[in-house]
Amino acid sequence: MKNNVYIDIHAIHSVPSSNINRDDTGSPKTAQYGGVTRARVSSQAWKKAMRDYFIKNLDEKDLGTRTLELVSYIAQKIQRLDGSIDDENAIKKANDVINKAGLKTANSKAEDKHPVLKALFFIGNEQAEKLAKAAVDGVNDKKELQGILNTNPAIDISLFGRMAADDPNLNEDASAQVAHAISTHPVRTEYDFFTATDDFSSKENSGAGMLGTVEYNSSTLYRYANVAGHELVKQLGDSKQAAKSMALFIEAFIKSMPTGKANTFANETLPSAIVVTVRDDRPVSLVNGFEKPVSADNGYIHSSIEALNSEFKKVSSFVDKPLLTLSIGDEELGDSQDNLNSLLDNFVDQVTPLLSED
Repeated sequence: MKNNVYIDIHAIHSVPSSNINRDDTGSPKTAQYGGVTRARVSSQAWKKAMRDYFIKNLDEKDLGTRTLELVSYIAQKIQRLDGSIDDENAIKKANDVINKAGLKTANSKAEDKHPVLKALFFIGNEQAEKLAKAAVDGVNDKKELQGILNTNPAIDISLFGRMAADDPNLNEDASAQVAHAISTHPVRTEYDFFTATDDFSSKENSGAGMLGTVEYNSSTLYRYANVAGHELVKQLGDSKQAAKSMALFIEAFIKSMPTGKANTFANETLPSAIVVTVRDDRPVSLVNGFEKPVSADNGYIHSSIEALNSEFKKVSSFVDKPLLTLSIGDEELGDSQDNLNSLLDNFVDQVTPLLSED
């Protein structure tokens, strides 16, 4: 294709009392930015939620599987290809082909003692099918086996990337980036003291069966992600599929929510405003608009949207005008859409030609 195509996704997202992403002590994650403490949700936490959304909304053939149990996974596919191969030989063939491809296995601590990978590996369904076929056919050439693992990547592998600890030749560069979400304003951690009663306690013992505290905070977050559409086209080989995959990425970014302490707080909110831009020069985060913490004006949402819009105008002095801007909940920027379905449909229609070679 001729031009670079970068997709930026910006969201203002208010989350009430919650602890959706905690550190090793159980406290909500935070970050220092602009001289104050902000609420923070790590990119890893939100990408996991997005991948879970992909699993629910994509066909198996378009999905990747991240696992240590690759030997068992390939062995099952080997037996589907050739029903005459018993369990033991299927495991052996799978283990051999995986090691010949450059991935290292070790004996499992489980009772069945089947080999497992030494490090997690992300593999697409089509890649797994072809690796199983190579095992049945007795393919031994490392270059050919790695070629299987480096072509036809699943959509989520193309977007989120893959790191192979055993062999960097099997790495897959991510076409998408997800920023750590931070609050647009200062926050402080609060504590919820709770008690639990024993349903079988006697009337003489009216005390709590358990007591403790849960830490939480409330915040209005600025969330940002981008996708290099031109790279995604190279990975998937089709501009229409790439545009639809980016639309699903946008949908997953908007609708997903990390599940930390979800049963405790039921913090199932959606963004109040989203802005999607398409640029041909470079991706642009608008987080600098919140370096000065926004002040509450009957809440933080309205002030945060105003700060987002102000930064959007400031960056226009440094970068080219976006090729396309679509928004929901922010009538000041771009082409305002009635709903998410309309935004996604318009996105696919207008971005597909930009991703094509013509």
